[in-house]
Amino acid sequence: MLAIIVILLNKDRISARDLAEKFEVSIRTIYRDIEAINLAGIPIISYQGNNGGFGIMENYKIDRQVLTLNDMLAILSALKGINITLEDRKLDTAIEKISSLVPKDKKEDLDRHLEQFIIDILPWGYGKRQKDQIKVIHDSIISNRLLLFVYRNSKGEKIERTVEPMTLIFKGYCWFLFSYCRIRRDFRIFRLSRMRNIRLLDKGFSRRKASFQDYYREYINPDEKKVNIAHLVLKFSPKVRFRVEDYFDEEQIRIQDSGDLIVRVSFPEDKWVYSMILSYGENVEVLEPAYIRKIILKKVKKIERIYKPDNMVSQV
Repeated sequence: MLAIIVILLNKDRISARDLAEKFEVSIRTIYRDIEAINLAGIPIISYQGNNGGFGIMENYKIDRQVLTLNDMLAILSALKGINITLEDRKLDTAIEKISSLVPKDKKEDLDRHLEQFIIDILPWGYGKRQKDQIKVIHDSIISNRLLLFVYRNSKGEKIERTVEPMTLIFKGYCWFLFSYCRIRRDFRIFRLSRMRNIRLLDKGFSRRKASFQDYYREYINPDEKKVNIAHLVLKFSPKVRFRVEDYFDEEQIRIQDSGDLIVRVSFPEDKWVYSMILSYGENVEVLEPAYIRKIILKKVKKIERIYKPDNMVSQV
């Protein structure tokens, strides 16, 4: 009934049939709802004839800030961004319903806003396989059905997992799945890029009383003692200045007279941190901490051994 009121606030009139189709109920139900809205003190007028329908009295004053045009534009931008990935029919319906609330004289504002502000949570280069993965996982969460896949952990080991999927997370260019693993008998976070042969099983499950937020606070949050935080001081060459400024926040960067960039940043320490540093090649130097400097040096020496001419000849 609230949705009907919002529609009537933004339209001159609408027929009972159109309302019934929009909310997937009978015309008789719409008439009952209109009567209940009238009894609640909102004066609705019934118009007869070919262009008939229902409308709210012009002189009736009501706070339209329940859902302003800006509210609707923001909601539509967010929903469209999410649905680029999920391609969910229910989200399509929600988008269509909210779009119908936008007054006719504001349709151009809506079209212009959707062109000015686009949210796309898929990173560049994502293909059909990744989109299909996300859709299968999303379907399993919505339907409470078990998920089966082969997972490659950080050690390169491949293990078949059966999980109770709970939450899809998009964090820092990557997708993750928070779920209960039936093999480990505990909650786990899986990186989608390491999941293969994903299958939605017919067997259902009852969602456990746990949340990603609780798990995050206990095991992942940098404030927790269980997580080792690396406080890095990195020196970058001016050659990679634009890349550094794209990736790190302005307050983390200090530019030297020489043009070098000193970056102070803290990350939960894992192999990703080492990979990030190595990705800058000869254009970065770890100044602190000393132990990570040594780790990077060891990795560079291993890389050097691989590329020694004698080693290449022996492999040929």
